Order: sequence, then structure tokens, then C-alpha cells
Amino acid sequence: MSVREGTAMPRLGWRMDLGRMEYMRAWELQRSLARARAESSIPDVLLFVEHPPTYTLGKRTRPEHLLVDRLTLENEGFAVHMVDRGGDITYHGPGQLVGYPIVSLEGRPGGPSRYLRDLEEVIILGLEAFGIRAGRMEGFTGVWVGGAKIAAIGVRINARRVTTHGFALNVCPDLEAFGRIIPCGIRGKAVTSMREILGIEPSWTIVQDRIAQAFESVFDVRMRLPDDLDKDGSLVSMTIEHARTNARLDEFSCREVVGRSKTEGHTRSSS
Repeated sequence: MSVREGTAMPRLGWRMDLGRMEYMRAWELQRSLARARAESSIPDVLLFVEHPPTYTLGKRTRPEHLLVDRLTLENEGFAVHMVDRGGDITYHGPGQLVGYPIVSLEGRPGGPSRYLRDLEEVIILGLEAFGIRAGRMEGFTGVWVGGAKIAAIGVRINARRVTTHGFALNVCPDLEAFGRIIPCGIRGKAVTSMREILGIEPSWTIVQDRIAQAFESVFDVRMRLPDDLDKDGSLVSMTIEHARTNARLDEFSCREVVGRSKTEGHTRSSS
């Protein structure tokens, strides 16, 4: 039965904390969940994850935006991946809260641009709870505080109008890692974090909760842990087990990613 079937139920979604997970594994999990969402087998999902040190290169990345050669980075323990989202290069690592909404935009007004603005609004509202006045910067995607970027956004919307990828909020990452790239391809703009602004390291759990609450408000959805929605756990376990079992940990070449993006859907700008 479709999760949308039934009578007058409030719109519900799943919130899942994946902990720390290698980037390619999380990417494959997103794609499995996106397929399930397109078939209405699951509701909208918000994945929270923290990645080990990783640089991801979106479809608009220019070679000169990677300031250190790939081999050097990999020898130093950084993963480097070409990905199928829009936008340029960015960094993911410990201390950065990454959110991957797997959301159906079918019937949702405003299209891809509205979706990007909504993700920005989620971060802006979430940061308000910590007394951080964040906002947008004209001409750029993402969330900014005093001229420095605190959150990058990069998404993909497939042919079934289901989203993958999402946002990366700098809670307390090593900001020096951004110095090895031109973050999001934007020169002359600083990168900041919640810790740098507040002078203390905020609670990871509380940051997650505030972002989840903001997501509920902006997207008009009630987020629950899967166990709260499916008491016997069968649908949840089947979906997650299927996604993880089929997760390929091998890296995809740029040609494979571009070829797949042409046949499965389209991307949207990021960073």
C-alpha cells in the first residue's frame, strides 16, 4: 500500500540519523531511497549524516577550483568524488551536519528554485534558535552570516521529481580544509561555522533537532523516527536493508556520473 493512501492522515516523514558514513555509501543509500520514494513506498525522508574528510565536485566544477592535486589529497586521507548534483566543489568532514532530503516535489509549487530557497529557509530558521542571524546573499545559493558562508546547498532532482543531495551546515568543522579549494567556486568569500560565531561548540543533537524542526515548518511535514511510523519495522527494515545491500562502495567516474544524469533526470545549482 502507498504511504499516501488512507484517510485524512497528517503528512508524515521519516527522520534518520546515519551517524558518520563514507560519502559513496550515503550517496547510494540516497538513490535507493529516492527510487522507493518515487514509487510511493516510503514518505519524504530527511537523512542526517556526518562524512569523513571528503571533497565533492559538482557538475559545474572547474579544475582550477581544486587548489591541491587529487593524488596529494588522497595520500593525506581525503576522499575526492565526482558527483551528480549541481554546483561546484565543496568540502564535507567531521563537525559538519549534512542533510539529505529525499522529497517528492510532485504537486509542490515553485519548482526547483523554490526548493532551493526553502532549504535556505530551513537553515536560517534553525540558526535563529542559537541567536545567529543568517540570511541569503544575492546572486549566490547557500546561507551566509556577515558575508561568510555557513551552509552550502547542492541538489539533484530526478525525472520523477524526487530530490537527492541537500545541505551542509558548518557546526564545528576544520575550516582549514576549505583553504584547499575555491569553495563552491566563489572567490573572495570566507567560510564560517557555528563554533566560530558562538565561541563555543554547540550540541550536535540540539543542532539536529532545531534543523529538523525548521524542516517540519518549512515543508509542512511531521518528521518521525521510522519506528514511530511502522511499529513492526518491516517497511523500514526492508527499505534500509535493500538500500544498504545494494550500496556500491566503488567510485564512479565522471563519465559514468554524467551519463547517468542525462538519462535519469536533471540537476540544480548549488553551493
